Amino acid sequence: MKPMLFAALTLASVLLSGVASQNASAQGLMLAQQQNCMSCHAIDRTSMGPALRDVAQRYASRDDAQAYLARKITEGSTSLWGPVPMPANTQLTPEQAATLASWILSLK
Repeated sequence: MKPMLFAALTLASVLLSGVASQNASAQGLMLAQQQNCMSCHAIDRTSMGPALRDVAQRYASRDDAQAYLARKITEGSTSLWGPVPMPANTQLTPEQAATLASWILSLK
């Protein structure tokens, strides 16, 4: 393969992966807004629930972080971040919960 063609293909690959990453991020935010996550959470500040960036930072080092957060999103939790419980979000599919968990973890 010619060096110029290889460089062009490499650049295209890098650009496309960046677009895919931005698309996944936009998809996660849109899902969080549609499912009313943002009525209790914000990305960078504590409101009724913890800041999502703080959630990402707390759990990012777990080997099972994505699965753990997806489970907490669907099942809810109590006493992990203070006195306000997080309600179960049983309306979410496992795929939606996984998408939200991945997006949250990307915020760290």
